[in-house]
Amino acid sequence: MCDALEAADGSARFCHDDLPREGGRRSRPRVLEDGEHVERAAVNFSHTKGNQLPPAATERHPDLAGGSYEAVSVSLIVHPRNPYAPTSHANFRFFLAGREGVASVWWFGGGFDLTPYYGFDEDCRHWHRTARDACAPFGADLYARCKKACDEYFHLPHRGEPRGVGGLFFDDYDEGGFERAFAFVCSASDAYLDAYIPLLERRKNHPYGEREREWQLYRRGRYVEFNLIYDRGTRFGLEAGARTESLLASLPPRVRWQYDYTPERGTEEARLLAEFLKPRDWISDD
Repeated sequence: MCDALEAADGSARFCHDDLPREGGRRSRPRVLEDGEHVERAAVNFSHTKGNQLPPAATERHPDLAGGSYEAVSVSLIVHPRNPYAPTSHANFRFFLAGREGVASVWWFGGGFDLTPYYGFDEDCRHWHRTARDACAPFGADLYARCKKACDEYFHLPHRGEPRGVGGLFFDDYDEGGFERAFAFVCSASDAYLDAYIPLLERRKNHPYGEREREWQLYRRGRYVEFNLIYDRGTRFGLEAGARTESLLASLPPRVRWQYDYTPERGTEEARLLAEFLKPRDWISDD
């Protein structure tokens, strides 16, 4: 993933950290900043162990509260410089948890989602076609279920709007046993670069001006709001005592908020809100 993003940017390189921690924890954050086409990208690997499962992980497993756990994850975020290139996010994780008197359980979670600042039908269709194809070998209804879960999860209740155009989201996933569930996670994670890199290549040199840049920074505010208020991964990391710099590397380097702003009717900015930031069947539209 780092190699592909460096190649797409063409100039900047990821800095590499390797951070062993007490209790068998390990973190390998990779961060690229101030590239020609990628303003910031973060690709983080973590392997954590603990004797107290954080609340963010026990909301759906209350019987495991207070138990021990082991977690492995790879997460990434890409914030392009060009406002016409979309932000993208992906995360893939595995949990093993148990408590005395309760049988140990395991599950996978993750997915990928897209946050455009300007809407292009062909980009969204490509994104969702690739997501659908990654799910196809594992059940005829899997893409539809993961897309619906993504639309529901990446939503800002206080704004009443989606964060982007969705993609795949799954949690507590153990369907078909470990080998088949792991094969699905590999298929989804392998599909991310096929889904995203063509979009970045297509849009990274698109002409833009100050208006488009200001709109991008304004919409990035929604991304920040979601990550700091609702994102389970951020909450889990903070509750588990993860390194703050690594957790917050996913945030955009520049962002702005403007009081009570509404884009002018008929503009491309207004079209994004009216047509793209609505749950939509992109495959049928194709």
